[in-house]
Amino acid sequence: MSSTANWKLMKILLIGHSIVDNVENNIYPGGVYYSLLGFLSNFKPNDEIYLLTSWNKKYLFLFEKLYSLANLKFSEVVKQMPEVILFTFGDEERREIYKNISSNLPLNKIENIKSFDGILINMITGFDLSLEQMKLLRENYSGKIYFDIHTLSRGIDENMKREFRLIPKIDEWLNCIDILQCNVNELRTIYNGSEEESAKFVLNLGVKIILITKAEKGSVAYFMKENKLQKIEAQSFKVDSKNKIGCGDIFGATFFYHFLQTNDLQLSIQKANKAGAIAASIQNLSTLKRLPLWFHPIWLKKEF
Repeated sequence: MSSTANWKLMKILLIGHSIVDNVENNIYPGGVYYSLLGFLSNFKPNDEIYLLTSWNKKYLFLFEKLYSLANLKFSEVVKQMPEVILFTFGDEERREIYKNISSNLPLNKIENIKSFDGILINMITGFDLSLEQMKLLRENYSGKIYFDIHTLSRGIDENMKREFRLIPKIDEWLNCIDILQCNVNELRTIYNGSEEESAKFVLNLGVKIILITKAEKGSVAYFMKENKLQKIEAQSFKVDSKNKIGCGDIFGATFFYHFLQTNDLQLSIQKANKAGAIAASIQNLSTLKRLPLWFHPIWLKKEF
């Protein structure tokens, strides 16, 4: 593990819907819950995280232990919160059917936006923030904005089923962010081309880094240097996979935390890959307040 002697205290804003995951007739906390778990698993003493989300009293018991570790002054209680029925099929992309779609989160609640070291937006439902809110956020914040495209990549039909589609006004969304996260299928909803063509499209719109997660095949980062496309591939870590929910969220939070601290892309993506693999090896992440990142066998294989 790299030395933390020169690390600074972090103040991070995390934005995204909290949802209830229905998996095989069992309910679990979902959505931005796992991004928060990822940050808390990497945080050092006195780091701060502010959470902009919503929940209702009926399902508060699913979230309260973890959420009690964040600053919730910007969050709110609502009458109904999103619920999603998840179907997972081996290595295939999961299917999602929603019940309830929450309105956009109240960005105007945020005080002193410039005081944050970084902002991570996880588009859990795709309705977490509107495009107009994103533009307003960019106008008022010059720090790093990390954007997990997540369910913005999926439309919604009359049966509340979410299917992949080309994202409307994607160029305007990308103009507002610094770091983009997506998986291989989500990338196809941004641009209909090869991986490298898609990366160029994204980066030409002002994004500084695009991260593409590939499950057991690891992940890749693209960025521009001297007007040339550059690529960093991160190794995968073999685990006995017991879980597929929340791994990408933990990947993103881990990457962003380390990148804010070090500005080291290679180190940050390797840390994120390891954290995602560890998350995949744990049957039920919702029982934890912190992942066993620093003493898990995968983590101890190699230091940076």
